[in-house]
Amino acid sequence: MLEKGQPTGEVAVLAKAQGFLKSEASVKAARGMSHFGEHALGWFGLGLLGAVVDKKRRKDWLIASAGVVGAHAASIAVKRVVRRPRPDHPSVEVLVGTPSKLSFPSSHATSTTAAAVLYSGLTGRNLVPALVPPMLASRLVLGVHYPTDVLAGAALGGLVGGLIRRKLKKNP
Repeated sequence: MLEKGQPTGEVAVLAKAQGFLKSEASVKAARGMSHFGEHALGWFGLGLLGAVVDKKRRKDWLIASAGVVGAHAASIAVKRVVRRPRPDHPSVEVLVGTPSKLSFPSSHATSTTAAAVLYSGLTGRNLVPALVPPMLASRLVLGVHYPTDVLAGAALGGLVGGLIRRKLKKNP
């Protein structure tokens, strides 16, 4: 439903964030991130690459990769229960296509955070600060999620990734 008039609440926050973050370069980067993260395929592919390169921990990489896909599936399940529509207001410009009209939580935020948490454990580097904020910001730049969508997605991805990472640590 197209809201009219001055944006309020989360629409206003999204419109301000988009206005502040949006530039030719940020939109191009956000679109690239969107395509990479679609259906968690880019993160899944990186996990498979890890399994090929790190033969000693191949099983862990495969479990982590499956965890990323599982986190994505969890976000889709929540979307279908919550059924929150994507932003639809004249103050928000939608700059990329989406596979569904459902917004909460952001599946990109979920799978990216799960990948960052899981792959951090396998690489020995904290990937969360480098990967998660840019993906969350990209969803706002593109106008396809409310701020709470990306925050909830990151929380869900962190939960799923953290649970699987803890299990990986217990099984050497």
